[in-house]
Formats: sequence, C-alpha cells, structure tokens
Amino acid sequence: MTIKNLPAAPEARPRAGVQCDLSPKALEAWNPGLHAATSDSANTISIYDPIGADFFGEGVTAKRVAGALRNMDPTAEVTVNINSPGGDVFEGLAIYNLLREHKGRVLVNVMGLAASAASFIAMAGDEIRIGRAAFFMVHNAWIVAMGNRNDLRELAEWLEPFDSTIADIYAARTGIPLDTITSQLDAETWIGGREAVDAGWAEAFLDSDAVEEDTAQNGYRMAAKAVDVALAKAGMPRSQRRELVNELKSSTPSAAGGGTPSATATDTPSAVAIDAEPLRITFDFPQGN
Repeated sequence: MTIKNLPAAPEARPRAGVQCDLSPKALEAWNPGLHAATSDSANTISIYDPIGADFFGEGVTAKRVAGALRNMDPTAEVTVNINSPGGDVFEGLAIYNLLREHKGRVLVNVMGLAASAASFIAMAGDEIRIGRAAFFMVHNAWIVAMGNRNDLRELAEWLEPFDSTIADIYAARTGIPLDTITSQLDAETWIGGREAVDAGWAEAFLDSDAVEEDTAQNGYRMAAKAVDVALAKAGMPRSQRRELVNELKSSTPSAAGGGTPSATATDTPSAVAIDAEPLRITFDFPQGN
C-alpha cells in the first residue's frame, strides 16, 4: 500500500467553546519513558508527547512536524517513532496530512502507545511496526464543550464528519470493514501488538531491543502525569490543568529551605501523592545537603 491512496483529512480548528482533550484512560496507560533504543537519525520524527500543546508547555504540533519535514530531503525515507496518549484531534489530522503528503517512504514505529490522535497519525505510514507489548487505542473524537442541549446537539452533528473521516482512514489503511471500524470507535477499543499485526493495523513487530525505558528522566514526568490524570478525572479541562501545573512548577520553593521559587532540576519532586475526593496533591522533594 502507498500512503498516496489514503483519504486526506479535513483541515479544521475547534469552534468557540470547544476544547480537545486527552482520554483519562489513555493518559493513565501511557508510559512517557518508552522511546527508541537507538539515537534518532536526521530523518526521524519522534512523537513522545501528547498531540498539541500539553501541560508541560510542550507537545507535538503540526508546526513542529512541518518544520522537521522541511529540513529533510522531500524524497527521503522518514521514520516516525510514536509513544503518545493522543490529544488534539485537529492537530493530529494536520500531522497525518503532512506525513501522507510526504513524497518519500514513511516508516512508523509504535514504541509503547499510539492512542487517539496518535493512532491515526500512525496510519500515514507506508509500513507500520509495533512492539509486542505496545497498543493502539481508537475512539471517536474527544472534546470538552460548553452550552445548552441545543448547542451540544449541534456540536455532535458538527463532529460526525471528523469521526467518519477518521473511520475511513483506519478502514483504508487496515482493510478492516468500515462498519467494524465504526463499532470499534464507538466502543473505544484497545488493540495489542499481536492483534494489531494479525488484523492489519501493523505489518510487523519491532525487534525486542528496539525499545527502551528512560528511568533516569522519567520520575518527574510520571509524577506530573499522575497529577494530570487526577485533575482530568476531576473534570478539569486540559488548558486549566496545563496552567495549574505550570504555576506549580514556577512557584515551588527550593528544597534547601529558602523562600525563592525555583524550577531547577534539583527541585524536581521525587514522588506525588493524590487523593481525588477531595482533590489533594502532595509533592515530596529530595532533601538538600
């Protein structure tokens, strides 16, 4: 199969009063420390964060991917390594289009999780490889919206073409009947490595030594992820969660006991405890000498 035969995704942005968000289940299942065991080459795009700006002030955007592709030979093979809980469906559709339109071959490696928006980005690959312990997660577009019943009914109708296009992409890439794909999206479906290869979501497994976990750098990200999961389950929108975490990062006092706020590596929390009802977050910091 060539990606040139896949349907293009519609270009759109969220309407006023609508925000894209991460599925709390996908965020909870995501291990942000998983990545490729070998160093990225010049023609590698790494998608190791949520799609769209996240609460770290980071995230994978279409602008970032477009910039990376501009710096590559337009006919060269591109490797895309994915370990992402998903995120902004519209950013994801734009990234999918960029990879679909690349003239060279696109090789996609699913290192840990390709959930939601990250799962249909993966469909732009000429070849898709997945770790035996890795997963796809697919569902309909996930948003946070405000309004009365008429507003919400209108938004549901507005979302239908995007869900239909995403279903078409999956069906065209995997060869699975469209009605089966639609049922999987409606149900929110997790697809493990073996099933992915058997059913057509991927062509092959990654080598067992192709993926490694960065435990040294993973502590803070896992703690911050735990905070984000708790806040998401409590119903706080993604934009507010990002603002709150950034405020905590910028106002955390030094572990040495001084009163000056610090966000340096030495003040990174080593653990975080969370009680959801009532929501209470407690950070434990390493003690200075």
